[in-house]
Parts: sequence; structure tokens; C-alpha cells
Amino acid sequence: MTALGQKRTDPGTPGPASWKSALRRHVAWIVIGSIVAMTLGYLVVSRLGSDPDGRTLSPRNAAPDGAMAAAEILRRQGVAITEPGTFEQALAVLEEKAAATLLLYDQNGYLGEEQLQELRATAHRVVVVSPGRRTLRGLDSGLRNAGVVPQGREVVEPECSLEDPRVAGNISAGSGRLYAGSSGICYRIGDGGLYAVSDDGRVVVLGGTALLSNDLLDERGNAALVLRSLGDSPELVWYLPGLGDVPQAGKPASLSELAPPWVAFLGPWLLVVAFFAVLWRGRRLGPLVFEPLPVVVKAAETAEGRARLYQDSRALERAATNLRAGTLVRLSRVFRLGPDAGVGAVVEAVSRKTGRPPAQVWDILDHRPDSQSGMVRWAQTLEQLEQEASAR
Repeated sequence: MTALGQKRTDPGTPGPASWKSALRRHVAWIVIGSIVAMTLGYLVVSRLGSDPDGRTLSPRNAAPDGAMAAAEILRRQGVAITEPGTFEQALAVLEEKAAATLLLYDQNGYLGEEQLQELRATAHRVVVVSPGRRTLRGLDSGLRNAGVVPQGREVVEPECSLEDPRVAGNISAGSGRLYAGSSGICYRIGDGGLYAVSDDGRVVVLGGTALLSNDLLDERGNAALVLRSLGDSPELVWYLPGLGDVPQAGKPASLSELAPPWVAFLGPWLLVVAFFAVLWRGRRLGPLVFEPLPVVVKAAETAEGRARLYQDSRALERAATNLRAGTLVRLSRVFRLGPDAGVGAVVEAVSRKTGRPPAQVWDILDHRPDSQSGMVRWAQTLEQLEQEASAR
């Protein structure tokens, strides 16, 4: 029995004191768990709430290949940018804004020729970025592809009389395309250029996406060229076609329609030639020759094979660098200069030993042959210099 006014407690049920002690023991883990839960919740909500645009040259893409920087600068200069999502929206905006400039970047060639012709007829001016042959033909620009920028070419000068390139100055070439077929060709490399304008002035071609990208916009005159090309009108329609803009054909084209006309004439002959080629190359060549592995290749054979590769590829500069490095190493060993000896120390030691002036020794070591015959003569001169230096 319990006394009056006294509560009855169950021995198996923890009291308030036990709950408080358990809370004090685990307070650190509770705080850590709460922080982790709030962080995860924030990341999930922010991820669901945002819609990142990862398309190349998108005005809402802040990545290196995006064009958010160029779009923001144009907006600050008073240019109103419209971003249509489909071909129909782009056409409607251009019809509404007759004086608008159209920026077109059809990376995968989604638009057909009829769609491109409609855009050109509706837009006041079309600035197309790195277009392919089909896009150029649809825009009726009179321009054609003229190759790509050669590797290693980084800076290009305008070398033309057009105002925008002349004011922008040098640009970074990047990995762009070249175009020809008009008198308005700037930033020439060979037969083509990175910047081209059609004869009527309504189509402007920018040969590389790097000119607009966030990564290279601030290099040299890239920003000036892009802003002058796109900021000609107070209205800019920034259109990046997507898969939904592909024109719907009535029926898929047959194989005979896709094949060029010469296939009907040369196709049978190619089959006959291929049949005889299979018979020729498929003849028995004899049993396999077994050779124990690993195969030991002599150093002389390796050096000779590498030299033949240099000769076939006409890599004069690479071969000259290897010859010069080998000569310096051997001369350092002759005079015991050590592996850290510089070229000046080797030249001084060779000059003292051979009696040649230091300038002459330096000219021999720093010679740059410009032909294979000159390479042979220079190698003979290096060998003679080594013999004189190592003679006792």
C-alpha cells in the first residue's frame, strides 16, 4: 500500500532524472546529428530549387565553357537579351523585334535548311558561332569551311579593314574553325579566317566558341570582338537549338536516298575489288614463328629506330635537341663537371682544352639546322668537337 498523496512509480519506467542524465551523456552526438541533418536538408532544397544550365555558351552557364560573363556585360551595356527555348519561340521573337540581332550556336546541327532560311529572313543580323557546312548552306551566307586552327597557334592578328576586328585587335585563337568565300575575312590563318562576314553584311561568323566562353573572354581582344559583334542592336536573341527543334520528316530516308549518286556506278566495282583483296590478303603465310620472351633489343637498334622515326616525321628540332643534350652529357663526363654543370661550364672547359674561342664553341652547340643535310653536317661537327675535347 502507498501513503495518501504519494505517487506510485513503476520500477521499469525511467524517471525524469534518468532522462536528463542520458541527455547530458549524448548531447555531443545530438548536436552533430542535428548539424548534419540541417546541412543535408539545405543541400537537397538548394539542389531542387536551382536549375543549373550546363549547355555550352549558355548565358546562364557560369562554367568555363558557358557564356554568362558575356551576357552580363551586354546587359550592363543596355542590350536586352531574350532566350527562346524552341525554334517557334525564336521565330516569334524575331518577328516581333524586327531590329534584333540573332546569336545562333547550333552545336549538333539540329536545325534544317528551311528553318535556317526562315531565321535569316526574319532576323536583322545573324551572328553564328562555329557553324558547320549544313548551317552555312542554310543561312545562304556564301561562306564555306576552310579547315581548323592549327595546333600551337594561340594569337591571331585581324589583318583586315573591318571596323570591329580592327578595334578589337589580337584575339586568342583557341581550337576554332576557319572560313573563306567572302571579302570580309579577318584573323586569317592560311586560306581562311576566324571571323567572316557575308557579302551583304547580314551574317557574321565567329569561328570559335572560346571567343565567348567565360574561360577566355578576358584574354586579349576576345571581349571587345564579341561585344561589338553582339551589341550592334539593343535587342539580342540568344538561341541555342535543342533536340526538340529537329524538323519532323514525313518518313525516314531510304539507303538509296542517303547514298551519293556515284555509289550506283562504283559500288559493284568496289565489291569486286574488295573480294579479290580478301583472296589476296587471306592466303596462307606459313606457320607462326615462336620466339622466347622477353625479347632483348640492343641499345643501338633502339637509337637507330628512333632516328628513323625522327627522319620520317622531319622532326629536326626534336632530333637536334637530343643530339645537343647527348653531346653536353658526354662532354660533362669527359671533364668531370658533374650532372649539375651548366652549358656555360661545358663551353669554358671545351674552349680551354681545344683552344677554340668560347663564342665558336657556343655557336656549334647552339646551332639550329634547318634541313636534314644540315643536320648531318652539324652532327659531324659535334662528333669532331667531342674527339678534340677527349683527345689526350
